[in-house]
Amino acid sequence: MARPRSFDEDQVLRAVRDRFWSTGYAGTSIDDILRDTGLGKGSLYGAFGDKHQLFLRAFGDYCDGLVKAVGGRLEGPDRGALERLSGQVREIAAATASDVSLRGCLLANGAAELSGRDPQVEAIARRTFAALEGLFTSCVAAAQRAGDIDPDADPARLAALLLAVVRGIEALGKGGSSPESLHAIADTALSLLPRP
Repeated sequence: MARPRSFDEDQVLRAVRDRFWSTGYAGTSIDDILRDTGLGKGSLYGAFGDKHQLFLRAFGDYCDGLVKAVGGRLEGPDRGALERLSGQVREIAAATASDVSLRGCLLANGAAELSGRDPQVEAIARRTFAALEGLFTSCVAAAQRAGDIDPDADPARLAALLLAVVRGIEALGKGGSSPESLHAIADTALSLLPRP
């Protein structure tokens, strides 16, 4: 009979996520993870598997949480959709501008480091980007129905553009761009949305 776990799985996964987020996959050793979590090798491997499985779990959980959080901010009635959309883009700029450690976004970091050579990470990243684009598309379409964005514009193309803008803001922020520049990019992108 297996012994009950004497650790909080969510707490361990947060520590693992934070380690990968700070030092990347290649820059993280099992010893780092053991130190951060306080677990022994047997407990870690028994509960979560090897380093790759741990990364996939932490990365997948982060991506699922990101989609849920963005959905919570963008979903809603047609009225106010443009404000929600604008708020999301500006929030990304503000969060990126305040990231003094230049840690960036775990989705972007993990995809950049591993997608070309790890099909599982690539699949999670693709799924996440598609879900985010879908949320942006729905919000743009809602803003069109509310009369705030030109109804003749293609909502999927506008959503893809906004997703590229926020991902670009995150990349530029990680590269050390000034907060003023990041906020200006967000404001400029939003000002270019076609109005009726």
